[in-house]
Amino acid sequence: MTFQVLLTDDASRDLEDLYDYIVSHDAPGKADYVLDQIEKVFSSLSENPERGTWPKELLTIGIREYREVFFKPYRIIYRIIAEHVYVMVIADGRRDMQTLLQRRLLQA
Repeated sequence: MTFQVLLTDDASRDLEDLYDYIVSHDAPGKADYVLDQIEKVFSSLSENPERGTWPKELLTIGIREYREVFFKPYRIIYRIIAEHVYVMVIADGRRDMQTLLQRRLLQA
């Protein structure tokens, strides 16, 4: 079965911000490469969404409804509902993920 991968508004903004940051601080070619690699991750999630692990920040408080995959250093956090994969967060894993996840996922 193929799952449909959908980005939340927050995840779409994350991807745009990430792209813009790389363009302004590195090179447009690098930004295109990162975007292509993240899109490949989305494609792989459509085929096998359960391959991701539970984010450790959420697992420690007993939450197992979200999963994550990596395109280092980026973390892609998503939720599977029926035949859909909802990408919730695309973030640099070097950020304060505990605060980001609490704000983005637990207070929503």
